[in-house]
Amino acid sequence: MLGLDRITFCPSIMGGQACIRGMRIPVSLLVNLVANGKPAEEILEEYPDLEAEDIRQSLLYAAWLTQERVYPFKIA
Repeated sequence: MLGLDRITFCPSIMGGQACIRGMRIPVSLLVNLVANGKPAEEILEEYPDLEAEDIRQSLLYAAWLTQERVYPFKIA
């Protein structure tokens, strides 16, 4: 999926939700931190196991999930 090799899903980790590289760090946490204005540098300091690419791919995954798709249809 889009070359997002750092986004993983495992039923035994965080209930199967999207996580970073099999760790117990959900993508939703990173997206929430960025959305609330936390700089990437601070996130990386607070979560030393993370890398900048993890944050980037989290945002790409969130963008992919929220893509709008327009499906034309006829009105009878």
